[in-house]
Amino acid sequence: MRLSFNEIRARASRFAADYADATYEKGETQTFYNDFFQIFGVQRRSVARYEEHVKKLNNKTGFIDLFWPRVLLVEQKSAGRDLAKAEVQAGEYFDAIKEADRPRFQLLCDFQTFQLLDRDTRETSSFALADLPKHVERFGFIMGMEKRSFKDQDPVNIKAAELVGRLHDSLEASGYKGHQLEVFLTRIVFCLFADDTGIFEPRDIFLDFLETRTKEDGSDIGPLLAQLFDVLDTPEDQRQTTLDEDLARFPYVNGGLFSATIRTPAFNADMRQRLLEAGQFNWSGISPAIFGSLFQSVMDKQERREAGAHYTTEKNILKVIGPLFLDDLRAEFEGLKARKTNRIKLLQAFHDRLAKLTFLDPACGCGNFLIITYRELRLLEIEVLREIHRADLARMKGGATELPLQSLLKIDVDQFHGIEFSEFPARIAETAMWMMDHIMNTQASLEFGAAFLRIPLRKSPAITHGDALELDWQALLPAAKCGYIIGNPPFVGAKYQSEFQRAQVRRIAGLGKSGGTLDYVAAWFLKAARYGQGHDVPFAFVSTNSITQGEQVAQLWPTLLDRNGMEIAFAHQTFAWGSEARGKAAVHVIVTGMEPSANARPVKRLFSYPDIKGEPVETQPKAISPYLTDASALTNPHVVVGEESRPINGLPRLVIGSKPIDGGHFIFSPEERDTFLATEPQAAPYLRPYIGAREF
Repeated sequence: MRLSFNEIRARASRFAADYADATYEKGETQTFYNDFFQIFGVQRRSVARYEEHVKKLNNKTGFIDLFWPRVLLVEQKSAGRDLAKAEVQAGEYFDAIKEADRPRFQLLCDFQTFQLLDRDTRETSSFALADLPKHVERFGFIMGMEKRSFKDQDPVNIKAAELVGRLHDSLEASGYKGHQLEVFLTRIVFCLFADDTGIFEPRDIFLDFLETRTKEDGSDIGPLLAQLFDVLDTPEDQRQTTLDEDLARFPYVNGGLFSATIRTPAFNADMRQRLLEAGQFNWSGISPAIFGSLFQSVMDKQERREAGAHYTTEKNILKVIGPLFLDDLRAEFEGLKARKTNRIKLLQAFHDRLAKLTFLDPACGCGNFLIITYRELRLLEIEVLREIHRADLARMKGGATELPLQSLLKIDVDQFHGIEFSEFPARIAETAMWMMDHIMNTQASLEFGAAFLRIPLRKSPAITHGDALELDWQALLPAAKCGYIIGNPPFVGAKYQSEFQRAQVRRIAGLGKSGGTLDYVAAWFLKAARYGQGHDVPFAFVSTNSITQGEQVAQLWPTLLDRNGMEIAFAHQTFAWGSEARGKAAVHVIVTGMEPSANARPVKRLFSYPDIKGEPVETQPKAISPYLTDASALTNPHVVVGEESRPINGLPRLVIGSKPIDGGHFIFSPEERDTFLATEPQAAPYLRPYIGAREF
């Protein structure tokens, strides 16, 4: 059972007193660190080794005082020794370690002083042994609790997806494929993540189980994993008393992730090695939002070559959720912080409102919009709780009772709803939401010094597998209960739509048999607007810019704005859609935020891009036109230019253009021209170069 931070601080106080006079590196280091790990309830020998032999880059041999692969390197000195020299020595050791085992954290210590370095963030902290109880949260990584920095384009996500991809390829080549493989890999990914983030305790017990309990030829891995999955789906009080002790250490996970019965895969030595390589990777640093899309891509070799080309970057997701609701929530929070009266009461009411917000992504894919939105709300919740409990936190530093995070943290995954056409991405989205929930629980635990874990899983995101254009959204989430709609629906031009897709667009847009030229994404705009009729349900989508250009404007926007009573609340004009991919998708997109006219904000937000790959310039017009331009000066901001089949200036109709309809008889190849002129030289003035788009 995970220790509370109050218990950890008490243990740290006793440890500091016990080693107050420790000074000698050779004689006391091992006892010192055995007891140090016990502060956090971890057996040192189960995770870390002493005197790890390394060959440095200068070919000299060195010995790392304590080494925990991928996690921690310790360089210990006797009391009073120069830690600057220890830092140089630790750096030499770090460079000598093979890349896969290089640790994130580095600790320099002379018994009385600690210097901890996070190599990912470059954050350094230095403190005395006597102050260790005040700094125990910094060592949360020992229990799998690491503070996170959220970055776009972190190569750790691509590396993780590649490792899973190799295992996928081996299993698929053996004939284990389809739904069975998808469910199996989703479970494996959760276990790998749980092993490095404190869901499984102690850290790396899943890896240890694979390394020590399975045969090198891999023949018994499938049955052992099937047994483990069954254990993870069984409450502790319902397990047999004769259950293997190594399996009994794993927690009850719940959530339905391990409940379905699937065929047991047959492993060989190569498959076992690929699973071990994935287990030896440090999964604590992956982003569930980014990894989910990359994980989906490993299932398709073409998509994998593009390495996530269809993933919307975190930066672009924030372009949707920021102006739609997040910027307003943060501005409201800043205003409440500055209040002189009723501040705490108003902050508590604000917190309660955050916990009641609901979100729908009707084209959620692997859930990246939902996951980033959830993360941002949880980060805001942490800030709100910090303000509300500022006095309590000050008392905690003096050893007072921990904050009851179980009851204080109110935002949960069941506030989030999604619809996804394909089953596998829908299940990834669900799992990735749980992963992000755990990451944010860890953030809160480290922020407030109180351990909090939502295992077993009690609540689930509502991710529905189905066609969003055919499903009744009201049946999934009544509009009266929906706060916001967000997402990145599919772009499919009219010429590239299937017959079924064209029929869907015609039906939803009310275009009759003509079908129009609407992009497939337009159907999501229209369905979202109708879904929210009579309710205040703002929405914002990333889409192709074609819906704000040419003949599509007159087909879509009068229906959207006038018949459905909507206004454009904010918009990002055309910009280059970035991707987390190595080979990035060459797509130009827009973001359009819509709100009911009855509750429209008086000032809009319009973001333009002087450089479509650069940063936007924001203006605040009174109205935005369907062409995403400033419409403040227009009497009717909704005006559009309709398609005309006759000249509007009174000139004769253009019956036909310079269309090559002669069957090719007036077009000469160079050889034909030379032959013709040899017999008819007088025709030379009438032969002209034939210039098409390629020559031009």
